Amino acid sequence: MSTDLKYNFDDIRPLNDDEVYDAIESLAASEAFRNALRYIMPDLNWEKFVKAIRQCKTKEQFKTTFAYNAVMQIAKMTTFSLTISGRSRVPKDIPCTFISNHRDIVLDAAFLNALLLDIGQGMTQVAIGDNLLIHPWIDTIVRLNNCFIVKRDISVRQLLEASQQLSAYIHHTIKDSRESVWIAQREGRAKDSNDHTQSSILKMLNMAGPDKDNVLKNLMDLNIVPIAISYEYDPCDFLKAKEFQQKRDHPDFVKSQRDDLLNMETGLLNDKGRVHFTLGSPINDRLTRLEGRKQDKNALIAAIAETIDKEIYKHYRFYPCNYVAYDLLHHSVYFRTNYDLRDKMLFETYLQKQIDKIDLPDKDEIFLRTKILEMYSNPLQNHMDNIE
Repeated sequence: MSTDLKYNFDDIRPLNDDEVYDAIESLAASEAFRNALRYIMPDLNWEKFVKAIRQCKTKEQFKTTFAYNAVMQIAKMTTFSLTISGRSRVPKDIPCTFISNHRDIVLDAAFLNALLLDIGQGMTQVAIGDNLLIHPWIDTIVRLNNCFIVKRDISVRQLLEASQQLSAYIHHTIKDSRESVWIAQREGRAKDSNDHTQSSILKMLNMAGPDKDNVLKNLMDLNIVPIAISYEYDPCDFLKAKEFQQKRDHPDFVKSQRDDLLNMETGLLNDKGRVHFTLGSPINDRLTRLEGRKQDKNALIAAIAETIDKEIYKHYRFYPCNYVAYDLLHHSVYFRTNYDLRDKMLFETYLQKQIDKIDLPDKDEIFLRTKILEMYSNPLQNHMDNIE
């Protein structure tokens, strides 16, 4: 049975092309959307903009004109460079499930899609948590931009049903719609940049596979391709460090909706330096090596997660700040040949500037400094630990 007949996807799927007109009209009438855009683009001519988006009759037109141009405008304002490598590793005409580490709430997938369009690979459908759909216009624009919804903060019973539905939708998108998808390797960002694929993500992907007793086949059907995302600077590093102290001092601390908005805004609008995406190799060949091994389902899932992680670790791109952070954290000169005195001074100045932004009543500067240093050194540590 085709998965689209077994499940109803209306509450999580992107918009259909026959819904594009109404979606664009709702955006044109939204004062909140207008204000948000003007915050990012102060010189925006709203009337001219509305006229332009009304020319879009399909999602594809919207994605490749408005969405692409908006992302590239953000890149122009907030990055020194935005680049991609590894295109030769990925088969062009085979839909893939791209799984990557997760740095920025909004821009990881947005940057990736713009870069994929540039190299002729085609944009992906994107998984986005419903916790980010804070305003109605955000829900409209993400669905218009070919995002599908991951349900968060639901009961255990609802979580099982939502996971089965999500898994079915991804399998349907790959096999029936013949579109690639992007999903992060874990729920939420790795705040310390110590990237590990969560087993729950792989278990979810397995759920709607054609053979409930064959995890390998179910995941191989999705053509998983890992992607390593490398930001020179993370604009939200100080917010992540602040959250680490808040959780240390108050174990029950939970971020508010306002915190999510601040993280989204900070990630979008502030400097990221050089940003690079590396397309890894499809992992199916390596998964076939796991066939026939006597191991239970959890051990097999763990082995698949490790395969994804190693491909990501192998393809990180490093900048002077990563090497400086490692040596500062470990009180070493291990990477001294990878940076000069100016690099070190620049990063130490940057580090203090970020710490100075943190507003806490019992601010622990030593702890905060350590957490930020870990963010910049953990990818390097994982790379070294997993070089074969």
